[in-house]
Amino acid sequence: MQAKDIMTSDVICCAEDASVNEAAKTLNQHRITGAPVLDRSGRLAGIVTEADVLFRQGNTVADIMTRDVYTVEEDTSVEDTAILMAAYRIKRVPVLRGGKVVGIVSRADIVRALAIGEVLPLQSPVFDL
Repeated sequence: MQAKDIMTSDVICCAEDASVNEAAKTLNQHRITGAPVLDRSGRLAGIVTEADVLFRQGNTVADIMTRDVYTVEEDTSVEDTAILMAAYRIKRVPVLRGGKVVGIVSRADIVRALAIGEVLPLQSPVFDL
């Protein structure tokens, strides 16, 4: 099973020049806890989360976002995706194709795969996710 099999493909993104208030509205409106941030060319520039909105200072998303983002490709195994998330204690990873965001995998997506009976040979305990 690969990232493309469990990812959310209708990804809600923020622009790096959006205001922090706009980012907060986007997260709230879509009931999500984080979103990839895209630059003017549509490439991944970072990720903005509820914690960024609450605890970082700035006027724009670019001011508060996390710039060093762990990502996976569509064909990355779910096991490797889960291990990456556990190792770096992250809640979501953008899925890329040719450098463009085509999806996002969250911990909930991995739990959903387990809930429907998908057997994942996880080397890392699931509670670390």
